Amino acid sequence: MTDGSKGALTGVVVLDLSRILAGPTATQMLGDLGATVYKIENPKTGGDDTRAWGPPYAETQDGNSDLSAYFMAANRNKYSIPADLSTKEGRDLVQAIAAQADIVVENYKPGGLEKYGLDHATLCAAHPGLVYCSISGFGQTGPNRDKPGYDLMAQGYGGIMSLTGDPEGAPTKVGVGIADVMCGMYACIAILAALRHRDATGEGQHIDLALVDTQMAWLINEGTNYLTSGQNPRRRGNAHPNIVPYDVFATRDGHVIVAVGNDQQFQRFCQAVQRPDLAQDTRYQTNAQRIKYRNILTKELSATLTKLDRDAIIETLQAVKVPCGPIHTVADALASDQAQARDAVVNMPRDDTTAGNVQLLGNPIKFSKTPVQYHRAPPRFGQDAHLIPGLLKGPKPPQN
Repeated sequence: MTDGSKGALTGVVVLDLSRILAGPTATQMLGDLGATVYKIENPKTGGDDTRAWGPPYAETQDGNSDLSAYFMAANRNKYSIPADLSTKEGRDLVQAIAAQADIVVENYKPGGLEKYGLDHATLCAAHPGLVYCSISGFGQTGPNRDKPGYDLMAQGYGGIMSLTGDPEGAPTKVGVGIADVMCGMYACIAILAALRHRDATGEGQHIDLALVDTQMAWLINEGTNYLTSGQNPRRRGNAHPNIVPYDVFATRDGHVIVAVGNDQQFQRFCQAVQRPDLAQDTRYQTNAQRIKYRNILTKELSATLTKLDRDAIIETLQAVKVPCGPIHTVADALASDQAQARDAVVNMPRDDTTAGNVQLLGNPIKFSKTPVQYHRAPPRFGQDAHLIPGLLKGPKPPQN
């Protein structure tokens, strides 16, 4: 699955004490970049909670798969190491890995690892060069630090649900665990920055990340719209708060996205859909004016586009360089010629005792010198327990 090149993080060792999605997203990214990732899983619970978040599951010869699609989405390029932290043997194993590690990622409740001697204060004191990243719902400080955090709760608390969904309907979460995923991305960025600092100074550090903090940070323009105007943003469905027309429109045979980004594009758009009168109307000459008369303009455009075929609209607008496009299903998107050209789907051979491959979403990063690595399919629970004797002796980690 690779061309033999080493990854950018080859030689970096990660102790992964995380589960569910935010932490595993970060550690999978580190593994994709070449790091060796040891995922610690609790034998009492059968490992990461998401192993049971199905169906669907990958097929196995014994018919008892612990490879849910959800688990596989965030756990390739990892070694599954069973360890019960409530036992001395389990703690000794994790501490032995920590002694070799460059990075620790955990998402226990704040203070939850102190009783095991695996908290950031203890491990960073023992290993001053360690980059230790803690992910939690609300962070290590603040009045809500002890509350549990799940993606849905973060989307609700952090404001994004108030902006998502039909204007007349209920607040709606984003269709995937975006608060978790984005927190994992922020975690990866922070870890790599801290790793560079460590390599320059020898000094590790503790990183404190919260689902709610990161979700608020990616409110982006709607957050700054509120801070600038004092007006609470509201749901607009598919419409844009700052650009008109930038929306989904019904056509005679489906729906089309129209994303007019400036006044020149609006002029070309009106000509292309044979509505030159709208281009000449003083109410719509500038984007600021179009926002003011958003509802009237949207009704006019809806009445026009609903009489036209979707593909004809797309072809016409693309010809005059007005951004537009279809709304794909997941199947459409992943089967598209663009997805195939960019390796959006990867086929990974299983390296456990069961036959067959698994299909996973590819990493979108394209390096010219250190390509992303696809060297280990998501592991069965405890699949790499045979490595434990060596890990306790502190050997050189397995080469990716």
